[in-house]
Amino acid sequence: MKILRLPEVREMAGFSRSTIYVWMNKKEFPAPISLGARSVGWIEEEIEDWIQKRKEMSRANKRIP
Repeated sequence: MKILRLPEVREMAGFSRSTIYVWMNKKEFPAPISLGARSVGWIEEEIEDWIQKRKEMSRANKRIP
């Protein structure tokens, strides 16, 4: 398991910090895990799964949240 920091998540997902946090608040993006008092990270597999799901929905012409 690899933990990603925000710059890596932004690069993988292709979205800005603010967009990612808006989606997290709407429960539409994987939540980070706490790494310390002021530090969070995301589990790489969860980000990959989120990207794959969006890809499949796009290919099936389904509405993407």
